[in-house]
Amino acid sequence: WEDGMSVSEKRAEFTAGLSAAAPLLVAMVPIGVVFGAVAIGKGLSPLEASLMSLLVFAGGSQFVAMDLWTHPASWSALGFAALLVNLRHVLMSASIAGKLDDFTGWRKYAAMLVLTDESWALSEFRAMTANLTAAFFIGAALPIYLLWNLSTLAGALLGSVMGDMSILGLDFAFPAVFIVLLMGFWKGRETGFVLLASASAACLTYALVPGAWYIAAGALAGLAVAAFGDEEQAEQPA
Repeated sequence: WEDGMSVSEKRAEFTAGLSAAAPLLVAMVPIGVVFGAVAIGKGLSPLEASLMSLLVFAGGSQFVAMDLWTHPASWSALGFAALLVNLRHVLMSASIAGKLDDFTGWRKYAAMLVLTDESWALSEFRAMTANLTAAFFIGAALPIYLLWNLSTLAGALLGSVMGDMSILGLDFAFPAVFIVLLMGFWKGRETGFVLLASASAACLTYALVPGAWYIAAGALAGLAVAAFGDEEQAEQPA
């Protein structure tokens, strides 16, 4: 990237990104292990499970794919479910790309390939207090990618020997990570209304509509409430 930073400054920014991601990396291990074990339980080989994490790299959609997995697999259903789950990346990448000015040309697009909810949140937190640099983003995002794939492989190898590892309760790390990230964006009652609307819409849709539509419903409900709140604030007299 072309930002005029010295090597020592880039190293410091990379280290800062890695330090920020470190607590999440600890939680990433059990999530990846559970995914690898679940994939093995669905009939995938360790190689296939690893390739899915290497090429897809989207924990939420990977777990949804495993929920929908059949033999033979319905590729259209799996692809559509993954699309619904990952639509949020359109907004996330647009938000981060505008702050990564020192990533030039194709590098900015390549960086979005390793964007996750965790690296997005860490980057947004960083941008609230300091300039978001490419080195910080790489330090936060790349270790998540590497550890996710290593833990997936470990889970696939262990799952082929130990069987269903979800009974250990390791999958609780998944919602725990998202709760921590959500609390980092907490702004009081306004955030509470958005979360309540999103959760209510998702639960209702999950109960009434088959498939992964509950994810889109929750996202749209949350966006609608957030947009409504912004309009009300804009209409209030200064």
